Amino acid sequence: MSTNEIKRLLDTKAKQYNCADFIDTDPIQIPHRFACKEDIEIAGILTATIAWGQRKSIINNADRLMRLMDNAPYDFVCNAEDSDLAGLEQFVHRTFNGNDCLFFIESLKNIYANHNGLEDVFTKGFQEGESVFAALHYFRKVFLSVPHEQRVRKHISDVAANSSAKRLNMFLRWMVRQDDTGVDFGLWNNISMSALMLPLDVHTGDVARAYGLLTRKQNDWKAVEEITAILRQFDPHDPIRYDFALFGIGAFDNQEIG
Repeated sequence: MSTNEIKRLLDTKAKQYNCADFIDTDPIQIPHRFACKEDIEIAGILTATIAWGQRKSIINNADRLMRLMDNAPYDFVCNAEDSDLAGLEQFVHRTFNGNDCLFFIESLKNIYANHNGLEDVFTKGFQEGESVFAALHYFRKVFLSVPHEQRVRKHISDVAANSSAKRLNMFLRWMVRQDDTGVDFGLWNNISMSALMLPLDVHTGDVARAYGLLTRKQNDWKAVEEITAILRQFDPHDPIRYDFALFGIGAFDNQEIG
């Protein structure tokens, strides 16, 4: 396929999957249950954090986590007492366990109490370094600024160590992207959609390589930079709308790869 043919295909698939029906099949449905900005942010970051493995399992466990937080994540983060937190001790999603969950609540409480919330943390990092890379690096620094066990660090991607940061890039897509479909929230206005980076995973990576859009074999930050640069050529204003296309082809109709 020519470059123009690939672009036309991705445009078609992005339109197909970037629609309201997508919400019901995706973990983004969890933050969509809330109306308050802070509830959406916290539900979003926690859901994105456990977004690996089977989608059904991700959604079920994120739903369980919201119920353990009384379906009021912002209030829970700010005001939970020891008896409330005890309910999280048995939570588990793959390698993310109850102790990890308790740390995340503690760190989020620190961020909202002392750093004016998640949006300000990501925005400060973005503005200081003028890139999503800088935003993710700064977020990790702030998130790990409270005392923690070494094991929790693996749940916060380190772009400085060449991590693709798939889940954090997905969270940023949810918070920053805005269009008329209502899938992503578009809550944050100080990070440009044009600066977003692709949430690179197995599906998007395999499809990108199949169409010659990605040459790097590893799904790491260098690969994220490579594929996102190509997508910016297709749409400089909103390159990450193609996440819907690449993921959709890989996850739902991968017979089209080739």
